Amino acid sequence: MNKEEIINTLKSDNSDLLIKANNIRKQYVGDEIHLRGLIEFSNICSRTCFYCGLRYENHNINRYRLSKEEIINLATIGKNAGLQTIVLQSGEDNYFNSKTLCQIIEKIKSLDVAVTLSIGEKTYQEYKDYKNAGADRYLLRIETTDKNLYKTLHPNMSFEHRMECLYNLKELGYETGTGCLVGLPNQTIESLADDILFFKKLDADMIGIGPFIPHPGTPLGNSNIDLIKNLNLSIRVMAITRILLKDINIPATTAMESIHPNGRIIALKSGANVIMPNITDELHKKEYEIYPDKNNESLDTLITKIKSINRLIANNKGFRKKIVS
Repeated sequence: MNKEEIINTLKSDNSDLLIKANNIRKQYVGDEIHLRGLIEFSNICSRTCFYCGLRYENHNINRYRLSKEEIINLATIGKNAGLQTIVLQSGEDNYFNSKTLCQIIEKIKSLDVAVTLSIGEKTYQEYKDYKNAGADRYLLRIETTDKNLYKTLHPNMSFEHRMECLYNLKELGYETGTGCLVGLPNQTIESLADDILFFKKLDADMIGIGPFIPHPGTPLGNSNIDLIKNLNLSIRVMAITRILLKDINIPATTAMESIHPNGRIIALKSGANVIMPNITDELHKKEYEIYPDKNNESLDTLITKIKSINRLIANNKGFRKKIVS
């Protein structure tokens, strides 16, 4: 698809798109669903992104930071539950320096799992240190490729630096993930098409796409948003991404389930092949509030849902098997 075709497809409500994306998913990545255990180890963040409940200027949430021992213990629990990948996610918390993070990565790698990081913008050397310690994947969502919109939503941040970080990750050999929010105020269908084409240009290995859900502790908290419309558009963006990047990993995101009780199932039937169960302890997972009313279904519940649509649970680490053209 070129940009015009993507725009026209996003504007359409033809269900054939979702069927096509699901067929491509089945052909190129199979029926296995990869479960990746998410540990949200700090909700402290130095950034002030307009859409995120963790933003520094939101003083209405309880801040926390897990210890090194707590993080490793949660990873061990995840491994013992059969998870093959551990995802470490946090706000941009400068407390965790390179040395500390590398120690955590090395300990978790010794469990024989893949390690994914989602901890924001870092220097080239820091990314290199994490990779040398054993990190396999890195998720850094661009959120929007519309430079003006990006600047509006991310005070004191640089769109160009965000891009530089993504290409640094690719250069260092990470499986590189990115993604976008769908339904942001002042976002256009044209810019969403540009997002999809950027994923293709970057040759991203994993793409996370989620509907925008307003958080009351942010400047966008009072946005008049049709959440179901955002969900449906997110599914279409995800489906087109699957069609253009046939062999990548695409999660059925938690935000989709937070809007619709079967949001993940809809996504899995429209091109997704990954679910990230939250294995953070019960107290702290409630405090990692990027958006309100976040769905945190248990691993057992997710497995039951997966089996209900006759999909399989993968028993491998789920690295991208790239098509050789």
